[in-house]
Amino acid sequence: MRAADLAAAHIPEEYGGAGADALATVIIVEEIARVCMSSSLIPGVNKLGTLPVILSGSEELKRKYLPPVAAGEAMFSYCLSEPEAGSDAAGMRTKAVRDGDHWVLNGAKRWITNAGESEYYTTMAVTDPTKGAKGISPSSSRRSDSGVSFGAPERKLGIKGSPTREVFYDDVRIPADRIIGEEGQGFSIAMKTLDHHPDHDRRPGHRRCRRAPSTTRWRT
Repeated sequence: MRAADLAAAHIPEEYGGAGADALATVIIVEEIARVCMSSSLIPGVNKLGTLPVILSGSEELKRKYLPPVAAGEAMFSYCLSEPEAGSDAAGMRTKAVRDGDHWVLNGAKRWITNAGESEYYTTMAVTDPTKGAKGISPSSSRRSDSGVSFGAPERKLGIKGSPTREVFYDDVRIPADRIIGEEGQGFSIAMKTLDHHPDHDRRPGHRRCRRAPSTTRWRT
């Protein structure tokens, strides 16, 4: 995949990717899955994890995090679901509290694909508990950040080559410039990401594909 630029082909060319649209990305995932279902989750989850950065991240975040993923040197996981907030993502309990130029992140995420293997994590957390879903903000955390740890791999019936773990945050200090988009936009960004946000593939020169049926959803 790395040699053929397939690990994260969706990333725009200006950040080292192939600029593949949604249809091309689906074809890549399907063709890899013909040989190895576990490996097919690499391009799929890389897209899920990086879309918030592509859609709403600052230019600095894009330049910092997208090229290593496009080159196949790192992977990006998406951290939304929690033990008490699976279907009801707005009920998440992971919190980020502002402390000067940092946010201090505490909580846990569950059922995270490629957790422990990915270098980067898009993490949704409550930054203003008084605003409900409008008080959620996403940020980019790293495997190497102090306070980030992982649970044991889940015992699964299949796709065992792709680890699924919990991600724990214990007083993880996230620089304020790692917040993706404006504070409080997290839930909106999460929903656009899970819906694959067709606007992402309407740039000039890109083929537009139809939305998937409403019953089709990505799982984190």
